Amino acid sequence: MCGDPPQPPARPAPSPIMTDTAQRSDLVDPPSGPPEVSLLARPVVVALACLVVLAGLGWVYLGLMVAGMAGTGSAAAMGPGMGLFDLITGGVPLDGFAKALAEAICSPSFGHHGGGAAELVTLAGMWSAMALAMMLPTAGPMILTYAEIAATAARRGEPTVSPVALIVGYAGVWLAFALVAAAVQAGLARLALLDPAMSSASPLFSGAVFVGAGVYQFSPLKYACVTRCQRPFPFFLLHWTSRAGGVVRLGMRQGLLCLGCCWAMMLVMFAVGVMNVVWMALLGIVMGAEKIAVTTRFSKAIGVVFLLIGAWMIGDAVVAHWPAARAG
Repeated sequence: MCGDPPQPPARPAPSPIMTDTAQRSDLVDPPSGPPEVSLLARPVVVALACLVVLAGLGWVYLGLMVAGMAGTGSAAAMGPGMGLFDLITGGVPLDGFAKALAEAICSPSFGHHGGGAAELVTLAGMWSAMALAMMLPTAGPMILTYAEIAATAARRGEPTVSPVALIVGYAGVWLAFALVAAAVQAGLARLALLDPAMSSASPLFSGAVFVGAGVYQFSPLKYACVTRCQRPFPFFLLHWTSRAGGVVRLGMRQGLLCLGCCWAMMLVMFAVGVMNVVWMALLGIVMGAEKIAVTTRFSKAIGVVFLLIGAWMIGDAVVAHWPAARAG
């Protein structure tokens, strides 16, 4: 007599405790997928926004200053290439709010020998705008490199610091340079080497500035600084920190490297006209190209160009004054 076949044991129903545990597990370990991240928590976006806003403000400030100075005379007096603005504007001066704003920025007048603390403050503001407009874009690859590393670390759940701290440290170095450059400009104006339009009053002085900048392009300090500026990734991996103060110091160190790389080119503005925005843009492009190059050949080529320009300026000045000197 055969009995009924054995039945498999019934699976026990899930207990309320097990169900609650599973639900809690879902809360602790949510389904995989990109997490919701706020816009301000994205380092690359923050870095790009800071670069655009700060550099843009610098160019706007300089543009208003140039327009205000051109309203009192020809823009061509500000240096080579600036005559283009006379063609664009047709020599029409500013009016209304733009005129009042430009006059406020340009007051007190530059280049006069009266000097004073007020003029020095205005000069410092102008050089600070130049630093933001010219140097921050050249630091873009370095700042974005930090932002990308920070974004990768944030995705892994590691603590990071906003690239704003890096920009603060970097910009602080160049703002300090702006103060020194303002004092140098005030001194050159008192020596009558700069005219009221802030252009060079001496071809020999301009040529000497170009020659000095050209020679510096071949110096060991230039080589050491530009090669480190070209490779920010190893620098950040070696010195990475998750402390805000440490990141500010990283920005300062990068700013010092950039200063060692570019200070001589910034001083070329004394030779071509301090308010010559055409040369500002040109030098900004050159300094940016230096930092994305993989060798120093481009830097040396720029050095050769500067030496040739300087030699031509000095030679032209000597030839122009040679007959008068021989007659005397």
